[in-house]
Amino acid sequence: MKRIHVLRAEEDAAGFESLISAIRADGGRVGWLDLDLTDPVPPSLVTPASLDVLRAVAVGPSLAVAVKPMRGEPVLRDLLREHFRGCRLVLVAGEVDAPLLTREGDGWTVHTGSGERKHSTDELVRALRKPRPF
Repeated sequence: MKRIHVLRAEEDAAGFESLISAIRADGGRVGWLDLDLTDPVPPSLVTPASLDVLRAVAVGPSLAVAVKPMRGEPVLRDLLREHFRGCRLVLVAGEVDAPLLTREGDGWTVHTGSGERKHSTDELVRALRKPRPF
């Protein structure tokens, strides 16, 4: 399995539209993981999930929603393996031990424990092709 890069996001997904589009144009896939579920789950999925089904899914003309019952705290590695296989990048909204990605004008800054690195969108897309981009 190719490495999935994880970056923490403090703004909503719309702020990453240009990066997501650039990665997709480069043949990559991007995932979004929200670690703080606050919006209500569709009522038609709540009861099946509470009955311990494997997964409850609702599908509409442009969207699918899946609910999976969980026991215990989520484990990032398990979430990545189960839901984001094939993604080059997963942006995570919520507290996670991962570098922070912020928009800086037309470019991006990746904040790591050892400092920060500025990238244009093209530079960041190229960096994310590597096993260890930062």
